[in-house]
Amino acid sequence: MDQGMKRAAGEGGVAPLHDAGGWAGHPRGLSTLFFTEMWERFSYYGMRAFLILYMTAAPAAGGLGFDVARAGSIYGTYTGSIWLVTIGGGLVADRWLGAYRSVLIGGIIIALGHFTLAFKALPFFYAGLTLIVLGTGLLKPNATTMLGALYDARDARRDAGFSIFYMGINLGAFIGPLIAGALAQRVDWHAGFACAGVGMTFGLVQYVLGRERLRPAAERMASIPAPTAASRAPVAAAGGPSEAQPGGAAVAGFTRTEWMRMLAVFVFFLFATLFWGAYEQAASTLNLFADRHTDRVVLGWSVPSSWNVSIQAMFVIILAPVFALIWTRLGRREPSTPMKFALGLLLAGVSFVLLLPAGWMVQGGSGVLVSPLWLFAAYFLQVCGELCLSPVGNSVVTKLAPARVVGLMMGVWFLSIAAGNKLAGWAAGLTETVSLPDLFGGIAAVNIGAAVILFLLIRPIRNLMGGVH
Repeated sequence: MDQGMKRAAGEGGVAPLHDAGGWAGHPRGLSTLFFTEMWERFSYYGMRAFLILYMTAAPAAGGLGFDVARAGSIYGTYTGSIWLVTIGGGLVADRWLGAYRSVLIGGIIIALGHFTLAFKALPFFYAGLTLIVLGTGLLKPNATTMLGALYDARDARRDAGFSIFYMGINLGAFIGPLIAGALAQRVDWHAGFACAGVGMTFGLVQYVLGRERLRPAAERMASIPAPTAASRAPVAAAGGPSEAQPGGAAVAGFTRTEWMRMLAVFVFFLFATLFWGAYEQAASTLNLFADRHTDRVVLGWSVPSSWNVSIQAMFVIILAPVFALIWTRLGRREPSTPMKFALGLLLAGVSFVLLLPAGWMVQGGSGVLVSPLWLFAAYFLQVCGELCLSPVGNSVVTKLAPARVVGLMMGVWFLSIAAGNKLAGWAAGLTETVSLPDLFGGIAAVNIGAAVILFLLIRPIRNLMGGVH
């Protein structure tokens, strides 16, 4: 599907897009990618919700019996690797397979990984995690890249389309822990792993059935011309210098404006890493906190602790339309991308300030159980921060990255989530050696400090972006 489609673009140009036959006037391919990502996230978050609990559970309870430090290290390495390999996945798609085939093959490998985890022997555990990592590396960046290719660069529907896509991610993230997590903790750990594999299989089936809806995106991506002297002819960049003017000459195949925009992506990467290091505590540090220190009995029934991982996704589903409406209503007064990033970091830091009293109450092994509402309130603030940063980050990377390396640059963006997840796993391993108030306070200080720095750098970063908003 990804080859032989340049005919739609004319003489090597980029094909214009006019597909408005899908949801709310969006391209039809949006619904296919929405459900593909929904089922993939169902499988990922469904399994992730109980992964550290399975590793730390006693062998008599069917778990692996790992200590928290070892489990946290494995958790961080696994979840970090999930995002780390997206760089290679973007490169494979850009150079060889194309986005469509990369997503398809990646989904197959993910499903195989979850079904491998359904076997109880320890070698199957590590093999299954490895397969999921490799498959996600192919699927994740290229599904997002295909979504970007459904829209022209200045299409007014673009950010809204990414927000709808983000809803699919979080719908899967909400349902996955409720179903797979309940099966794992109430029936058998390995039934939860198998359930995640079934979810990914559903996603693959509808992806293949919706292939034709993705044809406009594949045609557009196949029509992007290779960098040549002609393609670097004097053309004024949006808000930046003409490539023919001093400082606009090509270096290593990229113009000055392109290099500046890629540098902006790197700056966003650094700050996003700190945000994700706090946000991804939900399935590590805060998951253990929920399992061990919160009162989960409701009307005489003990709620599975893995369900707490669904709270963030629930808030995203509720709040995403609200934030989309706010950005629309603000119009020209809408905050810039750097400003939104700074707000996201600030809210993540404040969420851990809010958790400090709960940490003090349970500290010292007194056996006190606190209300889960502490976590609900923290997750609410974290999700407000996420909605300032994550969908905006996905969108801005596809706009800042040179078209011929957009898959690779999307992988670089996902690398921030890789580093953040590794930090989250490392922090979880500290829960038995560092007091919870100290841990929560440290995370809060790092994120609030980063927010202050970013507020001060908003203007320089906007200059790097060369007119992209």
